[in-house]
Amino acid sequence: MRDKLESILESYRELTEKLSDPEVFSDQKVYSKLAKEQSDMTPLASKITEYFGVLDDIADAEDIVRVESDHELRELAKEELHVLQERKPLLEDELKAMMLPSDPNDAKNVIVEIRAGTGGDEAGIFAADLFRMYTRFAESQRWKVEVLDSSENEVGGFKEVSFMVKGKRVYSRLKFESGVHRVQRIPTTESGGRIHTSTATVAVLPEAEDVEIEVNPNDLRIDVYRSSGPGGQSVNTTDSAVRVTHLPTGLVVQSQNQKSQLQNKENALRVLRARLLEMEIERQQAEMGEARRSQIGSGGRSEKIRTYNFPQDRLTDHRIGLTVHNLPAVMMGEIGPVIEALAAADRAERLAAVV
Repeated sequence: MRDKLESILESYRELTEKLSDPEVFSDQKVYSKLAKEQSDMTPLASKITEYFGVLDDIADAEDIVRVESDHELRELAKEELHVLQERKPLLEDELKAMMLPSDPNDAKNVIVEIRAGTGGDEAGIFAADLFRMYTRFAESQRWKVEVLDSSENEVGGFKEVSFMVKGKRVYSRLKFESGVHRVQRIPTTESGGRIHTSTATVAVLPEAEDVEIEVNPNDLRIDVYRSSGPGGQSVNTTDSAVRVTHLPTGLVVQSQNQKSQLQNKENALRVLRARLLEMEIERQQAEMGEARRSQIGSGGRSEKIRTYNFPQDRLTDHRIGLTVHNLPAVMMGEIGPVIEALAAADRAERLAAVV
């Protein structure tokens, strides 16, 4: 393990030296790439340096215990050695966790798609509640939210809504939200006080760069039509809404929230590229086999991941058996503890697999 850690430190030193090279600094594209690599490596390099310092301190303390004739100094060294030996395995566990292969998509922005499932109008209201929950959480993280497309139902909910979230490492925080969300509550329209169960599906797609997913214009059929629903004076008066069909896969994406046909086309293509990237990720995961699919982050669209039980004021995440209370706060965007618990469980599973 020490050889591997020393190799990482050497790579970090080489990166630092390159960043001080005038030729590298003059090429801002190369400099930015190397600066990001160094920034990403800095926490691990610092932890390795700390670990090596502890190993050196252990060796020094052992020497004192072995050769020092002064009884009082030997006892002090024994006490220090005991503290250092307890600290060493903790640092080793931290290093193992930090050295786990990271998800290449973790640093990306995301496109979130929420669709009402079973439950009629109540499912649409729940979809709107989830949209509000995620937008409030995004605000708390200082992320930017941009609605790409939406379709409302008759009672103020959403049949479906898609939106982009931009910010620092958004996918790493939201990727565990993909799946079926279930709500149990008494609808406001229910006169008999009966509890209804409704569902909504959430898909969290990493934003695809043009270089990752190349879309051939000849593979697209683009239709324009008149918008419906919210959107201002242009609604139902101009052909600004856009529907894009990807002929090889049959994927259909539409956008109508912007007044400009060009903006709607750009939004639709962004969603299309994200869905194509999702298909490629799913294909790669399938090749990796059952071990990967059993991990926390599998998040299939048909997988029931969470229940929001309002009569019992309880949220349950079925993947890790987590239960939290205070649903009103959760629905106002306080989902950080749930996300952190899922990320911790995922790290633990991946670490166990490596060990």
